[in-house]
Formats: sequence, structure tokens, C-alpha cells
Amino acid sequence: MAVIHRTTLTPTKLALLTSWLPSRPWYRGGAGEPELAKAGGFRLDDPEGEVGIEFMVVTDASAARPTAYLVPLTYRGAPLDGAEHALVGTMEHGVLGRRWAYDGCHDPVAVAQLLALVEGRVEAQKQSVSDTIDREIARAYRGDGTDFTGAAVVDDQEGTELRAPDGTTLRLCRVLEGASLPPQGAAGHVAGAWQLPDGTGVRGLFAALRVA
Repeated sequence: MAVIHRTTLTPTKLALLTSWLPSRPWYRGGAGEPELAKAGGFRLDDPEGEVGIEFMVVTDASAARPTAYLVPLTYRGAPLDGAEHALVGTMEHGVLGRRWAYDGCHDPVAVAQLLALVEGRVEAQKQSVSDTIDREIARAYRGDGTDFTGAAVVDDQEGTELRAPDGTTLRLCRVLEGASLPPQGAAGHVAGAWQLPDGTGVRGLFAALRVA
């Protein structure tokens, strides 16, 4: 399982996201730069132990109404070939050195492990505690498995959709709402919890799987 290091990051994750989020089609912030706060999330383990996988929830208070976003990130010790378009930025980690942070929807390790979570083959881990299962993450699945190798990644104004060659889709809810029910006809889903800026806890849908 992934080890959480208590160390420094330069720049911080929130600093990277402050620059990156406004470039996304689903971003709903105000005219100025985002005012971000960490609000929740979870981690998944890379079976090879090489890639850090974090599903971070951040809230942005730059607009009249705060908005919560789901931001899957992967952290790598070297650039991911062919993924320059998905690079969020680089950081200096106090223990691990230079780390390349990517939008996890474009990282095959993160996609494979998210699908494994939906299907119940792995368990979500606490975001900031080593070797600890996150019991706040709920998932369900009915199906025979699918392969997202070579999936197309499509962003729209609500989220990101991964489209497998067989027509199966895995949709990530980038703009989070306080409703944890999966859409009608979903074959699987992941839901979790986060905090609003006023400290109120809320649950909502993170991802939904539709089988062709």
C-alpha cells in the first residue's frame, strides 16, 4: 500500500490546480483566479508501487456560489510518454524529488485502478493516512468486466467521459453535487463525501459506469 510522506511539496498541489483548473471546460469559477481549499478525496494503490493515485476534492470560493470539483491526479517519478497534454505541472517532493502530476483521466494506471474500484477488486484508501481503508467511499457494480485500454477521453461542461472501444463509458463527475444516487441504467458507480466551505459534510456521486 502507498506510504503517505509528511514532507514539503513545491509548489503545492493547490497551487498547481489554481493555474490548471481555469483551462478546463467544466470549470465554473469567477473572473479572478480560483480560491481553492482541499475538501476531501481518497487514494488508490498502484499494484506496481510506482504511481501515486489521488482523487482529490477541492472547493472553489471565487464565484458567488462555491463549487466542488473532483480532480483525479497521478504522481510519477518520470514523464508519462504521450501525455504532455494531460500534465498538470511538476513539483519538488521533499522525499521523492521531482514529481510529474497528471490529470488521472489520461493516466492508464489511474483508469485501471478506478475501474477495479468500481468492480470491487480493490478498496479505496484514506487520502492522508497510510495503509488505511476509506470507509466513506461507496461503490457498486453489476457486470462481467470491461477493458478501457485505448479509451477516448472527452471533457464537457459537466465532467469527463472515458469511452472504451466497445462503447462502455466511465463518466467522472467533475462538478460535484450533493446527490449520491447513480444515473438510471448505470452498471456501476463510486460515491464519496467532502466538506463545504462552511464545514458541512455532504455526499455525492463521483463516477458512473455504463455498459454498452
